[in-house]
Amino acid sequence: MIPATAPPGEVSGDRMVATVAALAADRFAGRRVGSAGGAAARGWLADQLVALGATVETDEFPVRAVPELSAAPTVTWGAGTAAHRLAAGRQVAVHLASAYTPEVRRGRLGVAGDGDPAGRWLVVPAGMSLFDAYGDADGATGLLLSRPVDADGWQYTTLAGPDPGPLPALTLDPATHRALLAAAGEQGWLAADAPLRRLDVTGTNLYAIVRRAAPGEPDVLLTAHYDGVGDHPGLRQPGASDNASGVAVVLEAARILAAEAGDGVGLSVALLDAEEIGALGSARHARRLRAADADPLVVNVDGAGRLDRAAAVEAGGPAHRLLALLDQAGRQVGVPLVAGPVASDNRRYGGAGFAAVGIGAGMAGYHSPADTAERVEPATLTALARLVVATVRLAASSPATLSSPIGD
Repeated sequence: MIPATAPPGEVSGDRMVATVAALAADRFAGRRVGSAGGAAARGWLADQLVALGATVETDEFPVRAVPELSAAPTVTWGAGTAAHRLAAGRQVAVHLASAYTPEVRRGRLGVAGDGDPAGRWLVVPAGMSLFDAYGDADGATGLLLSRPVDADGWQYTTLAGPDPGPLPALTLDPATHRALLAAAGEQGWLAADAPLRRLDVTGTNLYAIVRRAAPGEPDVLLTAHYDGVGDHPGLRQPGASDNASGVAVVLEAARILAAEAGDGVGLSVALLDAEEIGALGSARHARRLRAADADPLVVNVDGAGRLDRAAAVEAGGPAHRLLALLDQAGRQVGVPLVAGPVASDNRRYGGAGFAAVGIGAGMAGYHSPADTAERVEPATLTALARLVVATVRLAASSPATLSSPIGD
């Protein structure tokens, strides 16, 4: 049960914290598109929307070739008889371009572009592209590439990327990469699998109509993606900032606004799937809206983990009026705004010709086990929810014009 700790009509930080904790919990397993955890989270979210009095529907669509580890990778290397097991997710991960290789392959260490590659795991020198490495890999066992780690020491997970190549490919943290590069030669060896498969799955959006617009009045659509990159075997990836936090903000704003008259302004919510594999859910929804000749003002929230001086805002489509509303709302509730990239579902709506803004405020532990509920700041959730509520209220009361450009 989500607690209601604020008076009616006021934003509840505690309620949003509870929403983030619920979505980041073990039972939802990181909410990867097409997964059992994603379906369970969607059912929970549908219940939250129904509780607002909204009319809720689902919309399914195909999602092709979603990367998924069938097991934790097993990677051991050494020089001579010494052996070192690498920690999955930190020292080693499977590259998105890797061929599905569920069996462990052992081979000598070599260097891409230097000597005979046959039967060797090739350490790709820093600065050499994957494309060039393939050109020097005839008969190689696999490829080993350097990849930076984040401040918590994790290699972040992505689902959108290149198609599988002809060889197993692993990414190593810079220190491990340097160690294996130094060990390449007659004594250095590596044994590893790369169990990254591709699955065709079904994505599912959630749409909720809170209040229909009166004739001639604007329609506001609040959106956030509920999917995450998902857990790996033996590795929890809660997806709290990205994007349980954005979902919490949208739900809280919808709760507050559902209880208000709205002066004829329409209000809808879309909780979107498959953002992590190319914003496919929002692309689907934008096409559906266009076919229905709808014209909503779209406010998308992606990341409400930590407000660092100002919230980032990115506009798309004919968004001048919406930017004006957002600018006035920010000044009204004391949330500074700055123009900045919000590479999320807002771009799909804007690209389809809708007035759309994306709002973001930090993603601690991005796409890693460090993206936990404890790192999402209640004050940031509260600030963004107040910003969204104020924007919709202003849409109901005034046409709004920009008093000065966002970021000044």
